[in-house]
Amino acid sequence: MAWLNALDEPGGHSLEVAIVAFPETKIAALEHRGPPNLEYQTLEKFIAWRREHHLTPDRHRSYGIHYNDPRTTAPCDYRVDFCASIEHDIPANPLGVVNKIIPAGRCALIRHIGSREYIASAVYLYDIWLPASGEVLRDFPMYFHYVNVGPLVATDEMITDVYLPLR
Repeated sequence: MAWLNALDEPGGHSLEVAIVAFPETKIAALEHRGPPNLEYQTLEKFIAWRREHHLTPDRHRSYGIHYNDPRTTAPCDYRVDFCASIEHDIPANPLGVVNKIIPAGRCALIRHIGSREYIASAVYLYDIWLPASGEVLRDFPMYFHYVNVGPLVATDEMITDVYLPLR
């Protein structure tokens, strides 16, 4: 990892950006289309599906693929996929969970600690770091790895790694 920049964010957390090589990752994804305020309903369905299929967070990483910026996208056009890493393809199912791939490649990585309602580190990465970095985006959206998930994780202890795909 090459650490490129650091900045202190409110609350004393450091915003450090690293360039990493992300490995190709097979995922099961439930696609959310529509207003961001309805994401939680889609996420609850995905969590229930994961439990039913024994895809526990300790063995199957949790991801969110964010296709557009909720600050600038009309609610009806908003898209996010809720995902879990998998080893084998999943069969067709009534919920509509599908097989996808997070492709391998270079990414800028920043860690966010705290609430997932507003991930300020993602905004910093895209709006401030990227224009100053000289890097160019790759043809894949920003995605989040939800490092720790579950009802026992306190909001101020939530860890989210934000990946911005680069050429």
